[in-house]
Amino acid sequence: MLPEPAPIRALDGGAQGVLSDALLASTEPVVLRGLASSWPMVAKARASQQEAGAYLRRFYRGEQVLAFLGAPEMEGRYFYNERLDGFNYATVKAPLDQVLQKLEEHKDDVRPPSAYVGSTMIDHYLPGFRAENDLDLGGRDSLVSIWIGNRSRIAAHHDVPDNIAVVAAGRRRFTLFPPEQVSNLYIGPLDFTPAGQAISLVDFAKPDLQRFPRFAQAMQHAQAAELGPGDAIFIPSMWWHHIEALEPFNVLVNYWWRQSPPHMDSPISALMLALLTLRELPSAQRSAWQELFRHYVFESDGGEAAHIPPHARRMLAPLDADGARALRIQLLNRLNR
Repeated sequence: MLPEPAPIRALDGGAQGVLSDALLASTEPVVLRGLASSWPMVAKARASQQEAGAYLRRFYRGEQVLAFLGAPEMEGRYFYNERLDGFNYATVKAPLDQVLQKLEEHKDDVRPPSAYVGSTMIDHYLPGFRAENDLDLGGRDSLVSIWIGNRSRIAAHHDVPDNIAVVAAGRRRFTLFPPEQVSNLYIGPLDFTPAGQAISLVDFAKPDLQRFPRFAQAMQHAQAAELGPGDAIFIPSMWWHHIEALEPFNVLVNYWWRQSPPHMDSPISALMLALLTLRELPSAQRSAWQELFRHYVFESDGGEAAHIPPHARRMLAPLDADGARALRIQLLNRLNR
């Protein structure tokens, strides 16, 4: 029998200054109870699904959104097909009001067809929504998205940005794992994924411990919480998170931001290049390159270039936008040889 996850630390989201710089730069998750309890969207959702849907339609301007649709048999688990060469759902473009209508029509079904609108930019598709429903993140440049659907299970994955996710309607259960649990979560393909991020292949509802025995170790480090309307959760960069939407109608609003300058590329590019250039080397050579990465990247304190005159440090100098551009051009030239 698998161990129960530990509860995620919780704070009063209504407390003054709860969204402090210290919290928003933390490396540990935290639940913020009632953070968005004053949002009109939350009030409408507490009243009824119909009122919540009507409120969303008020901001909608008619542009089609990307929707994921699946048969009742998938039971809300958006995943691969059995061969892992496709997916168990269809991706379509559809008007948001039609998706909302579909959710209303099937809200009382015991096994409804799955419908899900994921990671849709609020400012583009629902202009004006944030004027009434928003968070103050201290000037951080965040990407704000909305997620709308019925019951769903989203496989454990990680995101590079930090994240605050606000439950605006329904209930959601979050199960989180620290980054070092990657080897115990049995991650699928890196370059063929349901939504851009590599995911765990473990079905959390019925884990196959013969196929995935180390998942039991991952669960020893898991943290979990169930959130209702107005609650939020801070998920630090690179923490693995499995998300279940538990009601016939669920709305999530999330804020992503990075603690790095905008000229920095995503670290996934470095991982892909490492697979291309390092993984197949002999063990001794991989160890030598591991030492170089330790010296220049993972334990860098700036001192590794102190013996070089500042004007001659080039890529070893602190990167700014111009330096990043020059380095990117040099890398592209190498790859295009």
